[in-house]
Amino acid sequence: MNARNPETPFRLVVVSAGTSDPSSTRMLADRIAARVGAHAERRGERVTTDVVDLRELAGEIATALVSQFMGPKLTRAVELLGAADAVVASAPVYKAAPSGLFSSFFHLLDNDLLIAKPVVLAATAGTARHALVVDEQMRSLFAYLRTMTVPTSVFAATEDWTAKELGERIDRAAIELLLLMESGFAEQVRTESWKSYQHEYGSAGGTELDIDLSSDLMRLATGGSAGSGRKP
Repeated sequence: MNARNPETPFRLVVVSAGTSDPSSTRMLADRIAARVGAHAERRGERVTTDVVDLRELAGEIATALVSQFMGPKLTRAVELLGAADAVVASAPVYKAAPSGLFSSFFHLLDNDLLIAKPVVLAATAGTARHALVVDEQMRSLFAYLRTMTVPTSVFAATEDWTAKELGERIDRAAIELLLLMESGFAEQVRTESWKSYQHEYGSAGGTELDIDLSSDLMRLATGGSAGSGRKP
């Protein structure tokens, strides 16, 4: 295992799907990121934070959905996530589901981009009736992407902003995220067990080139005979 340089700051990326300005969704994500930074400073660590504001990428996201063309802002967002040590993903909830903008962005990502990365899931809504959306819908999406979502999700309805319980949940989620970053789990997965995952060709950051193209399965996939390459 490669030892981490203690002078190297952790890289945190905030993904916010809020569409208004100011946005309660962005405010919630920023509060979580600030607490991560505060906990890190208390423990002698540093955290740098980049923000991916999806409302600024809406046009490029729509284009990518129908054409697979990645514009420059969207490409930059993907690069930030690929280099991140952890992610705060925050979505507004509409009609008992995370916003289409939020879901569409994560649907565009390669399935291997976020493997084992620690993630805090957060959501905002006008009513507490949507409180289970984070764990019932967002958590399943990030499970499919094979991330390490922290145990504590953060949901804020209109009436929650003045409640001390929201601050307590934010604090708990922040320390959970920091502990996962400090553990180095994601990096260990990439260095020690990456090849054990089922990767899609073209989505594993170049490591899918280790696929044995002469295997029976790959010959069949390209129209050949399963035994055509075997010696008698």
